[in-house]
Amino acid sequence: MAAPHDDFFLDSRTVRRAFDAASATYESAAGVQAEIRARLLERLEVVRLQPAVVLDIGAGAGHGARALKQRYRRAHVIALDLSERMLQAAARQGRFFRRFGRVAGDAGRLPFKDASVDLVFSNLTLEWGSDPDGVFAEVRRVLAPNGLFTFTTLGPDTLKELRDAWARVDHYPHVHRFIDMHDLGDALMRARFAEPVMDVERLTITYSSLSALHRELKRTGSRNLTQGRRTSLTGRVRGRALQAQVETLKRDGVVPMSVEVVYGHAWAGELRAPRAPSGEVRVPLTGLRSRR
Repeated sequence: MAAPHDDFFLDSRTVRRAFDAASATYESAAGVQAEIRARLLERLEVVRLQPAVVLDIGAGAGHGARALKQRYRRAHVIALDLSERMLQAAARQGRFFRRFGRVAGDAGRLPFKDASVDLVFSNLTLEWGSDPDGVFAEVRRVLAPNGLFTFTTLGPDTLKELRDAWARVDHYPHVHRFIDMHDLGDALMRARFAEPVMDVERLTITYSSLSALHRELKRTGSRNLTQGRRTSLTGRVRGRALQAQVETLKRDGVVPMSVEVVYGHAWAGELRAPRAPSGEVRVPLTGLRSRR
């Protein structure tokens, strides 16, 4: 778990307030999130699973929970989110034949019994916490035997252009510290998931201007929430300096921004760890692969 003095530490109360504030504008601005969610849902098409209980962690405005209820009509689907206002927005997705439960809660302290969930789905949530080990341990705890955990999060190359531009202006953190795919695979192993499979996609999203990017980040709640962020106003001098840096990135009149999407897929089962001659236990990431 990240130490409280870490500049990149994310306080859950700050995260909750940011998404509470964005609850009214999130749905209209979250095009990137919707596309990644659709890709994660598509991966479930090849999984032979008939879950009785499905948990959507970081459900946001409820589109994922609605799609999961549509796919698994007999399942009890639960949308969990840190933000109560986002869950209020999610209520609009729960029509008569697609109703799902809504629970306000923290992914690192899931309010569910051990072995009570068959499928845990999570789209772009891990990057909003500072303790992936704690989240994975909780997911592993609530998953029933042979239950599935499938998720997306953001990798280190996400918004690297914006990070580099700011680095030429000041020394404060302006982009979150996203975790590498291999480190997440190791964390899944530590949480006793069976044969986790990790892979990555790299997308390029274009914006007409720096203002358009900032507007989208604000409307989706995806602002800089790091503990070490500069809390004063940007100021004209620094603002112009950043704008000048971003102008150098423009291609064909638009600003390209990288998004590294990390996919994880793991089962609740016993690991089969080979034992080395010395007695040391080694667990290879045999399922690890990278896709561009």
